[in-house]
Amino acid sequence: MLFNYANVIIFLSFAVLFVVGSLVVVKLIAPNKPSKEKALPYECGEEPIGSSKIRFNSRYFVFALLFLVFDVEIAFLYPTAVVFRKWVENGLGWIAFLEITIFLLILMVGLIYAWARGDLEWVRSVRKD
Repeated sequence: MLFNYANVIIFLSFAVLFVVGSLVVVKLIAPNKPSKEKALPYECGEEPIGSSKIRFNSRYFVFALLFLVFDVEIAFLYPTAVVFRKWVENGLGWIAFLEITIFLLILMVGLIYAWARGDLEWVRSVRKD
């Protein structure tokens, strides 16, 4: 039984050895000369102004995550659409259609939730009365 997985074990061993070996070689031959200039937040030749820790609106991060979720949705739906005709020919079309519909409904609930929270708005206008 273990012999069936011999190829996997050999490839996994080579992969681990390659990664560990690469890290050891880089640690041994890489130059390590820390200096005050290299410790600065930016190495662009300009003196930094202020702190490198700035506050930014987390809605941009949420917006980017929402984009990735719906971008990955397309990556999942495209292969399904490609083989859908074969499923219909094999009599499994209604099952595939049901699975696709459930997947899209779950994503639609997420979209409605994000929209209701206002995460799809770039800038909220704040009134100062």
